[in-house]
Amino acid sequence: MGALALVVDSGYSYGAALLLLASVTLLWRRPALNLTREDKLLMAVLAGYSLLFMLQLALEGAGASAFDRPSRFLFAVPVLLLVLAFPPRLSWLWSGLVAGSVATAGWALWQKWLMGIERATGHTYVIQFGNISMLFGLFCLAGLGWAAVQPNARRWVAVLLLGALCGALCSLLSGSRGGWIGLPFVFLVLFRAYGAVLGRRLVLLALAALLGLGGIVYALPQTGVQQRVQQAFVDIEQYQQGNRNTSLGARFDMWQGALTLIAEKPLTGWGWQGYNEGMQQLADAGRVMQFAADNHAHNEYLDNFARRGVLGILSLLALYLVPLKLFARRLSCTNLELRAVATAGAILPVAFMDFGLSQVFFGHNSGVMVYAFWLAVLWGTLRAMERAPLGT
Repeated sequence: MGALALVVDSGYSYGAALLLLASVTLLWRRPALNLTREDKLLMAVLAGYSLLFMLQLALEGAGASAFDRPSRFLFAVPVLLLVLAFPPRLSWLWSGLVAGSVATAGWALWQKWLMGIERATGHTYVIQFGNISMLFGLFCLAGLGWAAVQPNARRWVAVLLLGALCGALCSLLSGSRGGWIGLPFVFLVLFRAYGAVLGRRLVLLALAALLGLGGIVYALPQTGVQQRVQQAFVDIEQYQQGNRNTSLGARFDMWQGALTLIAEKPLTGWGWQGYNEGMQQLADAGRVMQFAADNHAHNEYLDNFARRGVLGILSLLALYLVPLKLFARRLSCTNLELRAVATAGAILPVAFMDFGLSQVFFGHNSGVMVYAFWLAVLWGTLRAMERAPLGT
């Protein structure tokens, strides 16, 4: 799940597919799951988002391929049950994330400086690549609580900090600016979890290392990060002057078009194909540029609301906020190993809420697979730890 996600074509699917295949064994092994109300609530959120989405597609007469991505949230439910019954060793979970972050950083540097690619993109879309690599780096920071209580604590802390730095480096080399906006909220989660436990010195060291890396990468013109940041301000200025044909200008146009459609059909939404038709009408009338009509809204919230109405946006918010609340309840747990898993679990929806501001992350296979199946793995692992007898 961690090591192959971004260094192999469709690597984010391999671990999830193997877990889904293994979950079939639950039919005859029948372990005692002893599901709690929280377990059922989380599964209901995953299944509800998936089934509501697919019901809308069925009512529209959509083709079979349209059901692919929404169905994967439903497939994450048996994986959650499998992990709850047979949780992974935490050393393997964190090691996989570190291995993936380091390998992905090597791949990004190779693409940037040896292949001459302007923005490191791995095997997936550049925004997905940058944001998912950042997420894995943040997971490594979440693992510091686990590392601090291991026999080789200093070694594990160093390894996880390396994974975090590599994740941040990949994000910077991809030039995916949207993922940087929500970092203060992610750091707030980390501070709430570890601020009083690991000590101010270690927290400041980790933060200083990330800021130092960011400063170095920004200062080096070869990375292209400085250019991307400056271009954002130029795009905003040009949009104010009436030029919509820029990266941010196109996004502003997409958001304006989506808001217009939402205002017209807030309850039911326009439907999957109806959204495209509605945006095309706006483009024909000159209210948005044609590029905006040819793409999704580049905002998870607006896209869901415009296409699926009130139920669509509520199911999306539940998909973010319910897991966040459940994991956040454990951020002050006395067991640091469990707290580390809870911290990673809380970071997952916070990061995706940020990613969704400038991209329809669930419109890509990588976004769906990473969110749905990491949510299942982290929650299943956490709950298995809570059920385990003390000391096992």
